[in-house]
Amino acid sequence: MTGRAPDTLFCLHFLGGSARTWTPLVEALAGAMRVVPLDLPGFGDAREESGYSVDAMADRIAGAIAARSGPYRLAGHSMGAKVALTLARRAEDGDTHLAGLSGLVLVSGSPPSPEPIPEDRRSRMLSWIDADSETRAREARKFVQANVGASLPSDLEDLATDDVLRAAPAAWKAWLDSGAREDLCRRVGVLRTPALVLAGSADADLGPDAQAALTLPHLAHGHLATVDGVGHLLPLEKPDALARAILDHAAGPSEPRAAPPTIPPGYADLIASDRVNSRLRSALNERAAADDPAYAPQALDPVELAILRAVFARVLPVAGLDAAARVDARLAAGRGDGWRFIALPADDEAYRAALRTLDAASRATHERPFVVLAGDRQDALLTLAQKGELAVPPALGGRLDADRMRFWFEDARADAARLYLSHPAALARLGFSGIGAGGDSPAPIARGLPGFTNTRLDTPEPWEPKPWKPEPSKPLAEESAR
Repeated sequence: MTGRAPDTLFCLHFLGGSARTWTPLVEALAGAMRVVPLDLPGFGDAREESGYSVDAMADRIAGAIAARSGPYRLAGHSMGAKVALTLARRAEDGDTHLAGLSGLVLVSGSPPSPEPIPEDRRSRMLSWIDADSETRAREARKFVQANVGASLPSDLEDLATDDVLRAAPAAWKAWLDSGAREDLCRRVGVLRTPALVLAGSADADLGPDAQAALTLPHLAHGHLATVDGVGHLLPLEKPDALARAILDHAAGPSEPRAAPPTIPPGYADLIASDRVNSRLRSALNERAAADDPAYAPQALDPVELAILRAVFARVLPVAGLDAAARVDARLAAGRGDGWRFIALPADDEAYRAALRTLDAASRATHERPFVVLAGDRQDALLTLAQKGELAVPPALGGRLDADRMRFWFEDARADAARLYLSHPAALARLGFSGIGAGGDSPAPIARGLPGFTNTRLDTPEPWEPKPWKPEPSKPLAEESAR
């Protein structure tokens, strides 16, 4: 931010909150960043306004942003995060009214996917919003108290309780019945905007696990930070910690992009030589290109792509090679090897169903999503899939039975191996020089092109690159990162 005016930070509140929720943060950032809290329709000073869908809320905020000047950031808390993500999608898609977005801050955010609220809790929250004033006052305070890690100062607890009571019942019910259930996963896709994601360790529904599994997959440049001892109301519980995190993120450098697997110079020279057919050279160069960190999946959705990346990280970890994105591109294009197990549906459907089944198995067994499990626990679930023993009842989210999960996992491993072994870095490691057997030139073999003349054992051609000998004891991921 050096050399320019500080970004304006537009802040969107949680369900039952208002612009006043951000007052402690405004004070904590005074002099460092201009903070503009806004009321969403049906809440705070906008309680008389209608338009409770995510898009309608985004429309209202877009109007306020359009009136500003200079770069800006969006902070969304819980419900407000889903609106902020929707606005970021519009900004990246070229909405001129939203130009200048430089960052996102998502606090205990409601993800683009349907929010993971237990149905019994949703029912309780709906049951008292239209009750008599005494019941509403009691339940509103209980709602605030249940959403913090430790007690709030009395003045802040009173403020938050009053905000809940000021909320229009229709807006409250609309979010729980509709807004929180909206599935914008594919529409939001993968955003390039730098993002800070914060979660309280004591947040039951939208804590670190939910953010890692449901929000981070949408952020190519997202960073998750957990705040210990905090529940769902971080802006009220620890505004100073939130302010420091925002300033650090705004001032920090962007995360480095992972380099693709290294191709040794000798092998790169062979690829560039006229011994290699131009069509093959083009294919090899395409395979060697760096993967886009903001790759937008087409066959899978971003959450499923994150699960597949976690699977491949256990099956065949290769630094700098996004095998999951490459599989998705193949699935979307309908390219395959021409066959499949008859027990499985079409490849794209099989992948989607298997990944959701694997995640359901993780939640059923460990009460945590697959992407956040330790490696040994991920391996254990994948081993069950390999053996045909990963059984997840449909009621718990299982879409494929144990046998079909076994078939899918066999296909997935083959896809990962095929993608790696077709990469020039892998061909170099294997010492495969057959790519130099057929250039475009019609020159005869006597003139050195194309093909091989030495056919005896251990008699390489003079033009063949020397074998690549990786350092001993280095794992594949480290070798490929060099």
